[in-house]
Amino acid sequence: MKKLLVLFLIAAAFSCKNTQSVSSKDNSDPSKYIEKISEKNLKTMLYTIASDEMEGRETGSKGQKKAGLYMIGQYKKNGISFPKGATDYYQHIPASYLNARRNENLQDSENIWAYIEGSEKPDEVLVISAHYDHVGIQNGEVYNGADDDGSGTVALLEMAKVFAKAKKEGHGPKRSILFLHVTGEEHGLHGSRYYSEHPLFPIANTIADINIDMIGRRDVEHAKTNNYVYVIGADRLSSDLHNAVVSQNDKYIKMDLDFKFNDPKDPNHFYERSDHYNFAKHGIPAVFFFNGVHEDYHGKDDIAEKIEYDALTKRTKLAFVVAWELANRENRPLVDKK
Repeated sequence: MKKLLVLFLIAAAFSCKNTQSVSSKDNSDPSKYIEKISEKNLKTMLYTIASDEMEGRETGSKGQKKAGLYMIGQYKKNGISFPKGATDYYQHIPASYLNARRNENLQDSENIWAYIEGSEKPDEVLVISAHYDHVGIQNGEVYNGADDDGSGTVALLEMAKVFAKAKKEGHGPKRSILFLHVTGEEHGLHGSRYYSEHPLFPIANTIADINIDMIGRRDVEHAKTNNYVYVIGADRLSSDLHNAVVSQNDKYIKMDLDFKFNDPKDPNHFYERSDHYNFAKHGIPAVFFFNGVHEDYHGKDDIAEKIEYDALTKRTKLAFVVAWELANRENRPLVDKK
């Protein structure tokens, strides 16, 4: 009997140790994976997303749908599925919704989503968002939208690839991550509004939104350096989220964080002008990474050749390490402001 008890205790100890090794991987240091964010990959993808073939990615257009198929192809190539509970990579949005506030004769369009399930807290979901629409063809000219928001689009694709690789190597995120490419931003943040009103995962389980909209260029305020990014909204609802952005940047990226446009009195009101806002208004902590407006904003010369790929890569790495922290930390960001 005594011998059986000893064998039972040994087996129990082994089982406990084995379970811990599977479910409690040490994800405290993302350094290995930061370096897997590839400038070459970002550039290759952006030259496709912002090519003339995509016809400026107007909401609901043939070109936008072609861009969507390319993005889905990237997710499939990297073994990243559509979300649990969905039937494919599309969240379909009817034209009636897109034209309800202001009829612009928009066609049916789609948000595109991909998903990596968390290993320990799968029901808690971090959203990483970027819009993939632009303004189409005007006066016979293709408005390619390389920075706006081809840059954010490819950042999501690259981050997802690296998170998937980390998961394959036993260091997957502890919380789930939804990579959400929204449509209709240029016409009034329609895609993110639709998702916030028709969420695949409960809003209460959505811990934060990291929104990336224009991270491939520089503005006139930073003419001498591209080693910066504007950080907007992180502290509006959550000190935790703000602290996570600052600490992860200080530890791994060392980029100048510019909070100029985070001032509620700033006349540009960028906080209300990109897709994070449709999460924030539902009480979800949100941060918006942005390089500021440049001379080609909404112009025909916002092209892939003008992107500063070193800056795009570094800003993607910042978004990645913030996402890594939020997906793996013990507690979700506390909402301590209104």
